[in-house]
Amino acid sequence: MVAGPPRRLISVVQAWASLLCSKYGAGFLATRPSRFQPPGSLKCFLGALKMEMAGVSLKRGYVVVEDSDCAGPTEEIKKQKVLERCLPEAGDGLDSHCLPSSDTEPQPPEVGSAGKGKKNSGAPLEEEEEEDGFSEEGEEEEEAESFAEMMKHGLTELDVGITKFVSSHQGFSGILKERYSDFIVHEIGKDGRISHLDDLSVPVDEEDPSEDAFTVLTAEEKQQLEELQLFKNKETSVAIEVIEDTKEKRTIIHQAIKSLFPGLETKTEEREGKKYIVAYHAAGKKALAKVRTAADPRKHSWPKSRGSYCHFVLYKENKDTMDAINVLSKYLRVKPNIFSYMGTKDKRAITVQEIAVLKISAQRLAHLNKCLMNFKLGNFSYQKNPLKLGELQGNHFTVVLRNITGTDDQVQQAMNSLRDIGFINYYGMQRFGTTAVPTYQVGRAILQNSWTEVMDLILKPRSGAEKGYLVKCREEWAKTKDPAAALKKLPVKRCVEGQLLRGLSKYGMKNIVSAFGIIPRNNRLMYIHSYQSYVWNNMVSKRIEDYGLRPVPGDLVLKGATATYIEEGDVTNYSIHDVVMPLPGFDVIYPKHKISEAYREMLTADNLDIDNMRHKIRDYSLSGAYRKIIIRPQNVSWEVVAYDDPKIPLFNTDVDNLEGKPPPVFASEGKYRALKMDFSLPPSTYATMAIREVLKMDTSIKNQTQLNTAWLR
Repeated sequence: MVAGPPRRLISVVQAWASLLCSKYGAGFLATRPSRFQPPGSLKCFLGALKMEMAGVSLKRGYVVVEDSDCAGPTEEIKKQKVLERCLPEAGDGLDSHCLPSSDTEPQPPEVGSAGKGKKNSGAPLEEEEEEDGFSEEGEEEEEAESFAEMMKHGLTELDVGITKFVSSHQGFSGILKERYSDFIVHEIGKDGRISHLDDLSVPVDEEDPSEDAFTVLTAEEKQQLEELQLFKNKETSVAIEVIEDTKEKRTIIHQAIKSLFPGLETKTEEREGKKYIVAYHAAGKKALAKVRTAADPRKHSWPKSRGSYCHFVLYKENKDTMDAINVLSKYLRVKPNIFSYMGTKDKRAITVQEIAVLKISAQRLAHLNKCLMNFKLGNFSYQKNPLKLGELQGNHFTVVLRNITGTDDQVQQAMNSLRDIGFINYYGMQRFGTTAVPTYQVGRAILQNSWTEVMDLILKPRSGAEKGYLVKCREEWAKTKDPAAALKKLPVKRCVEGQLLRGLSKYGMKNIVSAFGIIPRNNRLMYIHSYQSYVWNNMVSKRIEDYGLRPVPGDLVLKGATATYIEEGDVTNYSIHDVVMPLPGFDVIYPKHKISEAYREMLTADNLDIDNMRHKIRDYSLSGAYRKIIIRPQNVSWEVVAYDDPKIPLFNTDVDNLEGKPPPVFASEGKYRALKMDFSLPPSTYATMAIREVLKMDTSIKNQTQLNTAWLR
């Protein structure tokens, strides 16, 4: 789920998020079983860094780490070791400037097969161990220090207007997302029910094949088809001779293969005067390349009595929603746009949500459970309609904050305040990126119609963590201003920088607007939404500073979808939970007190006219919206638990429950304490901002890095 992700940061986070996720990269850790087993230290340190960067697709792999701004010779040697340890595969497809956000739809990332690159990923580390001679703890501390050094250029909450708290309790420290499995999101559907994966069965359908279909194939034929389906011979085929050549017999064999082996397609062929049913894998390139005719179809027929959409619950680990849909579409050999959903979900988390897909059977979907890692599909049903973005009522969060320092009284006060008062509904840090070029700055330049500045902000060299090839691309751009030359430095062209450079090559340097238009619309708009969010955060902080946590005359409240003013005599009819503030635009009204002038002053300082938020280019015209300033979570509960092993899960997932795993049992005493909390939030609300209110800690990656480096020491 913000514009412009952290350039060099993304690289490192990619590597560490993969290495330190609870299931780890199986292929990598198989080669180095003991290297990353410190007592929670480095896992804590880097687990917390991800901080709900929804929408950024970080593949398994390793990435370049550099910081050319502040490195002496010794530091360069250290960073080179980190670089070598984290070097990525050239084609991992990570966007350096994708725009993650909890409430917006990210651009589909590139998808690789689940196990790609595992074989070689451990090799460079083995070579290093022989050369450098450092102890494992020393290396880990060194990497942590290097990463913290690179993150000093990142944004803090203060930079984006997040400055106030509503509670009076004393804050304490805790580690968020030490493991991605410490953060679980369950979607709340339009009917108010929380989505759970609790049924893997395929619904019985009156159009399902007859019992004969399950006995017509021999054991040997089933074995051959099973191997074909499991990708062992995906470019070959299995031919089954039709002994009794009747249409009914052929139909039964077709049905049997498609029912028992949903990953396969079938056709009838005549060979040397005999009829054969030929099965082949839908993912086989040769099979797909063949020209289809009416007599040789590839698509299954769809029963008329069945709803056109198969709805299912998707359980996913450590993948954002669009990345997951790309994986599903790849394995089903269909286009991603036949999937629909109600909201995007975090990447660094375990999430459960409802998905709908057009004319794909539950049998074919259920088959993916055998093929895919970190996914599970279930709770299938056939429906007439797809799902629509925004139809959900919200999300239910189960969050573990590990290694907390707060006393039981502090925790009690913090959670009581969260339940009774709530938290300021700030836009979270992932909305703004984390590098020295915040995404709201790009959005502001777009609104100012300053296209040369837009180009410069996206392409210029910058401080922070970024992939090596992006660093070289930026250096080439700064040196030559030649888009074609800079583009050659990018092995992956689908990042924002690559798309903009491709546009500049196509349309020329004098037509930046058209060049920028090559970037997908959602990504372009998230830049200006980031600027709106930046203004809103700053104005809400000022509103709370000036007027506190009470409604005052001139505040805005919603009646239906219409904003109205609170008049002097109506103040007692409202609470702070009713008050809304506008995101700037041409179709909103502003409060009738001094905050209205603060909006005007802020936009004027940014060379924008608050009375004319329409842009010459229609896409960039801001209509505005209203957002509640205080959110009170629902269904709040919590407990403090003790534990000794930082690697153990502290609650069961839906898959654990399906597999019959008993819930964890906690000792009364332990080395560490964790706060486990549950709460529900409406759409477009940031769980990290609720957690911020509990801990009273800066949730920025920059700050988390410094805190966790200190803790590591």
